[in-house]
Amino acid sequence: MPLIVDAHQDLAWNALTFGRDVSRSVAATRAAEAGAEAATRNGHTLLGLPEYLAGQVAVIFGTLFVSPARHASALWDAQAYATPEQAHQLAGRQLDYYHRLADEHPEFVLIENRARLEKVLATWNGPYKAGRRIGVVPLMEGADPIRVPEEVEAWYARGIRILGLAWAATRYAGGTGEPGPLTNDGRRLLELMAAVGMILDVSHCSDEACLEALDRYPGVVIASHANPRALLKDFGRPERMLTDAMIERLAEAGGVVGIVPYNRFLRADWTPAAGKDAVTLDAVVAMIDHVCQLTGSAAHVGIGSDFDGGFGVERVPAEIDTVADLQKLDPALRARGYSPADVAAILGGNWISVLRRGLPA
Repeated sequence: MPLIVDAHQDLAWNALTFGRDVSRSVAATRAAEAGAEAATRNGHTLLGLPEYLAGQVAVIFGTLFVSPARHASALWDAQAYATPEQAHQLAGRQLDYYHRLADEHPEFVLIENRARLEKVLATWNGPYKAGRRIGVVPLMEGADPIRVPEEVEAWYARGIRILGLAWAATRYAGGTGEPGPLTNDGRRLLELMAAVGMILDVSHCSDEACLEALDRYPGVVIASHANPRALLKDFGRPERMLTDAMIERLAEAGGVVGIVPYNRFLRADWTPAAGKDAVTLDAVVAMIDHVCQLTGSAAHVGIGSDFDGGFGVERVPAEIDTVADLQKLDPALRARGYSPADVAAILGGNWISVLRRGLPA
């Protein structure tokens, strides 16, 4: 089986909102949450340590996600902020969670540099399963926790290696459902991100902000979790997805697009009433294939599952019950004509290349 790198999982948000323990198995978490608020609000989990190991999920981009209070789901959403100071504090607690996760469970390792990345990857060499490690790369989704642009250096020192400017609009950029350009602070933030060597994530940026950021940013650029807009003609918020021009610009910069296997992001007319079986892995393969055909190679696409990021097992393709089932993309892609080397790149290798370029030594 090829190694999998998943470029977007909201582990800290789930832990601090619902008390989810990713070190448990999926079955254990589902049993513990039966009838509880977590399953009602966020669906039944897809994530757990045994499933990471079984599915050879070697690296995860673990997010810091806090939502602006104007978009908070309800009073239960404890990770919502009204001020930059609140955003700063909440995101700091989520980063603390990742440090605790690594301290308390040796199977998880925070990846802050290339040396740690290579050590994690080395644990997957050979047939021996004992001692395998799952690397977690901290990713800040939406930059409002950065109170002033100059603070990016402090967040980098604490381990943030990937930064997205927006979720909804922030003080730095227009975002999903709230269009607008980069602000002056956003332009300054990009300058300082480049100076420290941060990887830029353009997921959730408005069209205007995304294109300007791609023009301006000299460092490594990705879209951790976004699907091609061309295959979602009637999607309600088209700016959440990437145009072909954006994908081509990312590829020109050596970037990678993480495909989200969420039914609503795979088929624009899908609703929960249709059931998970109404969408199959063929839709995920079609999204991957679109990026490959557009860019002329398999070097610019990967997986950014967003699993447990507002949806659970009920809202993903029929064949997926846990994160381990991402391995089913291997035979599905081969059936579409992709070589084993291309499949290995798509499922993990392309993200590993990004990290080797974007992380410090």
